[in-house]
Amino acid sequence: MAVPERLAWAVKTLAVDPADRVLEIGCGRGVAVDLVCDRLVDGTITAVDRSEKAIDAARRRNARNVAAGKAVLSVAALEDGAFEDDSFDKIFAVNVNLFWSRSPAKEMELLKRWPAPGGGLYLFYEPPGAGRAREIAEKCPRRRRARSGRHRAGESSLDAGTPGVRRGQGVLRRPDRGSAT
Repeated sequence: MAVPERLAWAVKTLAVDPADRVLEIGCGRGVAVDLVCDRLVDGTITAVDRSEKAIDAARRRNARNVAAGKAVLSVAALEDGAFEDDSFDKIFAVNVNLFWSRSPAKEMELLKRWPAPGGGLYLFYEPPGAGRAREIAEKCPRRRRARSGRHRAGESSLDAGTPGVRRGQGVLRRPDRGSAT
């Protein structure tokens, strides 16, 4: 099975270390899980997705990684996560719509606690093609588009008309213990 370029790019950007503890939000069929596991020696990846069907596919794809203790896959919504503080060195999501289709305030409060000191939260986004962008824009809450003030009525920041823009990432890092904040 071919690996989508956006997932290969995201995992490369993460620069996973062999002992990292990684959380993937919205793992889908587990393609990125498999890529992360290829880089782990003593580390682990925990992956969550709301879809039981997606997790079933991810378990099939990653059966050897689960059996080796490298991967834990769970059907769960991010806001229902019950992870301990400082649990992960890297947390990432690729094209997860909760970060742009509604306020992720509850989830962001959790995501402030889960990274270990020096750990990071990586949110990757690849803009869709123009047709898909219009479809998504119609589904997005109108208040988000209206609030930005940068778009005309009916437009969205998702419109794929910006030359050279292919993808983006946001990284938030938690300071090391003992660092000035």
